[in-house]
Amino acid sequence: MLPDLLLSMRFPVKRIRAFVILVALLLTAAPATAQVTWRMTTEYPENNISGIGLVTFAKHVSERTNGFVTLANAFDNTLKINSGEMPRAAADGRIAGGDAFAGALSGIDPVLGLSTLPFLVQSVDVARATNARARPLYEKALAARGLKLLYLTIWPATGLWSDRSLAGAEDLPTLNLRAYDANSSAVMRAAGANAQFLPMDAAIAGLKEHRLNAFLTSGDGGAGRKLWDYLPYFTAINYAMPISIAFVRSEAFAELSEPMQREVLAAAAETEQSQFALLANRTSENYARMRDNGVKIAEPAPPSLVAALRSAAKDAIAAWEAQAGPDATAIVEWAKQQ
Repeated sequence: MLPDLLLSMRFPVKRIRAFVILVALLLTAAPATAQVTWRMTTEYPENNISGIGLVTFAKHVSERTNGFVTLANAFDNTLKINSGEMPRAAADGRIAGGDAFAGALSGIDPVLGLSTLPFLVQSVDVARATNARARPLYEKALAARGLKLLYLTIWPATGLWSDRSLAGAEDLPTLNLRAYDANSSAVMRAAGANAQFLPMDAAIAGLKEHRLNAFLTSGDGGAGRKLWDYLPYFTAINYAMPISIAFVRSEAFAELSEPMQREVLAAAAETEQSQFALLANRTSENYARMRDNGVKIAEPAPPSLVAALRSAAKDAIAAWEAQAGPDATAIVEWAKQQ
């Protein structure tokens, strides 16, 4: 009887051991089967500073999470979702997030247009300090739309691309100009230009159809799109140093475990530092590439042109401050003193 009893006990033990091994295998395989992929987009090319940010972030996220979180990046607006449409697209689940030009997001909250205010910052250091102060306001504005801010990218200074040389303020009325947000459009119109705010893809179409003869954008934005094919002059007016904001849907971020969330945020911080480092030589690199492609760069810009734009900017800044509230206005006033 004893051998029979021992024999009957061996099978449950084997079954238990097999069950334990199966559970262990499933747990080991869980990261692979539960891998998270975020679909992210930007309306700019991969070699543009915004595109470089997404490439860098994807690399850091994959490394830090051992491939548990990966990015499926779409560049050059291949998804037909421009910056201003990205928050809605994220909410609808068409994308997890993206890198959006901040000025185009000012319809969500005026504070997101802070970095495109004209002639507010004139150096990388002031731009960086100003955005550091404004970051909590950016985060709050995005959170109200169910979005999690990941990192910021500061762009090189904005200038005027045109099909002709600009000698002074008297040339502004000859420009049919693409502006990059509602604020800059208002400033350019007040200065005498025929300006309108257009997403980049619509602006490129207008340029090819000869409805536009000037662009307000940086050397970076123009070089990435090869604007020199149509606009071989660049006037360095140093209008602004705008930012783009990378974000992800808050729900997508919340679905990650806390350790994974920490790694994603660490990857975002690394990306932001990398983007700042990139900015140090970006203008000179863009200018070299522009000159290699026949662009004539006017630096400094004609004084009367800059004076006209500065004068036209006053009302736009005042209107923005009235909408943005005291916290944002205090940051602007600080920046003016630097």
